[in-house]
Amino acid sequence: MKFVFEERPSDSPFVGRVWRTQSEETGMFLSQAKTCGMIVLTRYRGETILTLRGPETKVTLMDYTSTGAEFLGIDLKLGVFLPHFLPEKLMNQNDVNLPEAGSQSFWLRGSAWQYPDFDNADTFVNRLIREDLLVHDPIVDAVLQGHSHDLSLRTAQYRFARATGLSHRMVQLIERARYSASLLEQGVSILDVVYQAGYFDQPHLTRSLKRFLGQTPAQIVGNKQSDHQRY
Repeated sequence: MKFVFEERPSDSPFVGRVWRTQSEETGMFLSQAKTCGMIVLTRYRGETILTLRGPETKVTLMDYTSTGAEFLGIDLKLGVFLPHFLPEKLMNQNDVNLPEAGSQSFWLRGSAWQYPDFDNADTFVNRLIREDLLVHDPIVDAVLQGHSHDLSLRTAQYRFARATGLSHRMVQLIERARYSASLLEQGVSILDVVYQAGYFDQPHLTRSLKRFLGQTPAQIVGNKQSDHQRY
């Protein structure tokens, strides 16, 4: 199954990217491990659903049957979360669908919110921020940079886990796997990826990619070559 994505950067420091796509056929696809949460809007057969999704610590094979469904996604940056829907509770596809308030709106914390679209997603996010419904914990950036200010190690670990749903170690493992895949897609050799990404050896790289992305290094390279041949 193949999705064709259109994406754009966001003006918000809380958002990694805004994207949209449409399912063109039924089939199976891999939902890969990811460190950040997202807000996803699905439109299908006249129904609209806004879903809050959390991080994923493993690859999952998904069966998709809704041909013609349209999707809008707002990918949040690491450390950005909704305090009333903590990442840990949403993790590994424990998604939450917010209740519909009308054909063009949904309920969130007692108020009706208009569904966002591809163009006004930043405005939507900014309103969430103003209402303190979307926040960022700076301790996450500090921990990633090797600093924790004046906090104890236990406090820093607690705040990191609360804001991300993950341990610092799990974030490192997932991001290293995704970085390795991007190098392979750029044409970097498998052995050079092992060195650049800091794996012990090629089997170590292979185990990591299969665990988090569901593919071996050779499969990632082959898929990229097939894309070039197709287009």
